[in-house]
Amino acid sequence: MTITTAAEAPRFDVEPFRARYRAAISRHYSVWLHAGFVLAWGLATVAFFWSGVAGVKPLEWLAVPAALLFCNWGEYMIHRRLGHRKTAVGALFYKRHTGDHHSFFAEGRMHWEGGRDFRVILFPPWLIVVFTLALALPVWWLLQRWNANVAGLAAGTIIGGYLLYEVLHASEHLPDGHVLAGLPWIRQMRRLHQLHHRRSLMAERNLNIVFPLMDWLLGTLHWEPYPDESPRAAGATTMVHEVEIHGTPAEVLAYAGTPAHWPEWHPSSLRIDGAPGPLHAGARFEEDIHAGGRSGHLVWQVLAHAAGAHWQAEAHGSHRLWLQVTYLVDALPGGRTRFERRLVYRLPGFWMGLYNRLVGRRRVERESALSLAQLKQRFEARSRGQRC
Repeated sequence: MTITTAAEAPRFDVEPFRARYRAAISRHYSVWLHAGFVLAWGLATVAFFWSGVAGVKPLEWLAVPAALLFCNWGEYMIHRRLGHRKTAVGALFYKRHTGDHHSFFAEGRMHWEGGRDFRVILFPPWLIVVFTLALALPVWWLLQRWNANVAGLAAGTIIGGYLLYEVLHASEHLPDGHVLAGLPWIRQMRRLHQLHHRRSLMAERNLNIVFPLMDWLLGTLHWEPYPDESPRAAGATTMVHEVEIHGTPAEVLAYAGTPAHWPEWHPSSLRIDGAPGPLHAGARFEEDIHAGGRSGHLVWQVLAHAAGAHWQAEAHGSHRLWLQVTYLVDALPGGRTRFERRLVYRLPGFWMGLYNRLVGRRRVERESALSLAQLKQRFEARSRGQRC
């Protein structure tokens, strides 16, 4: 079966739905109350179920992996049979999941932008109460007749599986530059979930959220590397920023994809030595920078350039610095363009890595956010000047 790749898949514009959904959220909604209630209920319930566990024998501990396996299977089946198929029994779940969640988040637009967006990420707070009373409590009551330790361990683990789902799912919608997004388990599950949110894949692929066991066993696992993934990117820092700019995608990308303009809008770029105008694949240029509190010199090569779509270049620099920058543009209503800048960089060695974690990353994050604000300001001012 042929599957459309990320580069070929059309982007689904989530902005109109996001605007309507956010406008309908009650002004009294608080993610802290929402998540706090779920966590408090979950932990209290686990404590109740585990309070009667004592003197556990080796074989009784098997209740924990057995319950986790049950959770993994249940998560997969509910997601596949009810979340992506209209049924009389699961109509509410289908509307909330496919109708709301998959309209709010699409591949390329996966991250939340504020606390109120968790209204469409987390399950409704009352669901954990129903889950406890309809599943965990009956499991505990039935197994009590046979073995109290197995009953407590199994029921507590089922509730723990629910909490783990909520935490992992929220992590899969983190901004790309978030410190947790780079953790190995979360990084891989985030990628699987991004692919699941591709419109052509969402009903049949990557239906596990916590661990892709059932996807693997049942043949529904689909993997593609991250667009910027390469051997050099292993262990790298990734950050993504975006801004809306008045102008066409072709015009915005032509300006941003002209390195000679970088010192005009990027605070880290000091000097460019290269040809004027937008540079195409294979072109080379050099740059003096001061980024993350450190000065350096970069030698760049343009890897890709599709007018009005994307631009990508890779650099090698002082102290064995490697980085890659990708620009993506999408047309928005009203003559606007969504401009996305994805930066991936790797500093070699333990001490440089430690410096990046403690100091450098935060500085680069601030500089990158500032660069997009200045890109918008300079491009729009330039466009106004050309029209006058």
